[in-house]
Amino acid sequence: MSKRLEDFIKANREEFDDLEIKAGLWGNIEERLPAGFEEAPKQKKTFSLGFVMRVAATVIVVMSISFVLYLRNEKSSNTVNLAAINPQYAEQQQHYTKLISNKLSELKIITKSNPQLYLQFTAEIAKMDSTYKKLNNDLATSPNQELVLRAMIRNLQIQTDALNQELIIIEQFNQIKKQQQNETKNI
Repeated sequence: MSKRLEDFIKANREEFDDLEIKAGLWGNIEERLPAGFEEAPKQKKTFSLGFVMRVAATVIVVMSISFVLYLRNEKSSNTVNLAAINPQYAEQQQHYTKLISNKLSELKIITKSNPQLYLQFTAEIAKMDSTYKKLNNDLATSPNQELVLRAMIRNLQIQTDALNQELIIIEQFNQIKKQQQNETKNI
């Protein structure tokens, strides 16, 4: 406090003291209050440990879901435009993919009489196809995408060759079976 204000209050103290509260005033107020009324203590707002844990768990779940969705979006955006790498390879890839699809349909039709043979052949093709899919996944992150694309096309060529061999084997098997049936009829 400034020195002048203090001096002023000390000099005029009697004038300030004339407005004193009567001695019994607070006692009268307390008597008028209902029984059991006490001044409520001021409460601080606190959170229980359970509430804090629930909020933390909710935040973790939301962040986890967001992260998974981000990774899925990132994975789907990793598709590579094959024509941008090498247009010739992209055309070859489409050609072999269609060829394999046609050969598999042919194989399925021819092997209706022998489903075990079909299952053996498709198991081998499935192994090669899984290798192709792995190469396709690696294509997006590979530093030498053209090399990976060549490997993918080579895989498709091998699948086509294997399917051609399987079709030849099945045709020969069916011809031998027909010859045996004709021989048994002639006997």
